[in-house]
Amino acid sequence: MNQSILFPDLQDWDPKSRSVVFPVQVQGSNIECRIGIAKLAQLSQTPINTEQPDNASWALALFDEYRFDIEDEVEQLIEQESFDELGRLILI
Repeated sequence: MNQSILFPDLQDWDPKSRSVVFPVQVQGSNIECRIGIAKLAQLSQTPINTEQPDNASWALALFDEYRFDIEDEVEQLIEQESFDELGRLILI
């Protein structure tokens, strides 16, 4: 684990983009990260419940369950400098 990369225990559901939004601190700078519902379903190997209009509780529970795997992937993306045009890291 990289000591200069910190993951605060903060996450929120963004219904517009259907993703979990969470911060990462890299050498004191905050970077916004997002993981889409499709990526969460892939990690957990469970189908997305399309009948449920808001998957917030499901997505946040999966995020919590797979947090360490997600953080590992984010660290790799940081090392590869895989930021989008807004300086975010998006896991899809």
